[in-house]
Amino acid sequence: MKLLVIEDEQGLRENIMSYFNDGNVCESCATLADAIYKLSNYDYDCVLLDIGLPDGDGFAVLDFLKKNKKDEAVLIISARNSLDDKIRGLNIGADDYLTKPFHLSELKARVSSVYRRKTTNGSNVLVFNEINIDLPGRVVSIKGSPIVLTRKEYDMLLYFIANKGKVIAKNAIAEHLWGDEMDMHNNFDFIYTHVKNLRKKILDAGCKDYLKSVYGIGYKFLAE
Repeated sequence: MKLLVIEDEQGLRENIMSYFNDGNVCESCATLADAIYKLSNYDYDCVLLDIGLPDGDGFAVLDFLKKNKKDEAVLIISARNSLDDKIRGLNIGADDYLTKPFHLSELKARVSSVYRRKTTNGSNVLVFNEINIDLPGRVVSIKGSPIVLTRKEYDMLLYFIANKGKVIAKNAIAEHLWGDEMDMHNNFDFIYTHVKNLRKKILDAGCKDYLKSVYGIGYKFLAE
């Protein structure tokens, strides 16, 4: 999962980043301006949004996402505990609202729930033809038999299935799965290696060849 943490309180922001970094790609910002910049240029699975930002109202982030028809899941994290703020946030596009202070374990459970609702209609299992993915357990099965994937291969398979039928550029794959780490690479050869390994593993398990290369652009996961 790729997360954007929009929070101006440095200590809390760093704690959230540290807590979610295991198994996820996490990026952060502390201002409304930086949040709009990131959301203008990148896509995320889930946004953790503090509505009390130093340079503006965090609700503007929800307005931006709606106006630009972006489908990131949004969980508001706020010190504001008023019913009006909760209703406003939920009415203009937030998926959940969590009042500070909170335990990070509860935040993670809320994020997982919001993400499942967005991607699988609340189910813990994602099924695509002969591919079955147990989301909480991060277990992929092909025709009923589990296969072993690395963390990046697992995340890549989820990303492809979520965008099945679309041509995905290599830089989009790199940015979504590696975030700021992609700046350390001079080219996208590492994407080819991960895709090749993922494709081999699912084909060896008896899966149909859904993963196709699109010359000069990237890859496409067939929707059939």
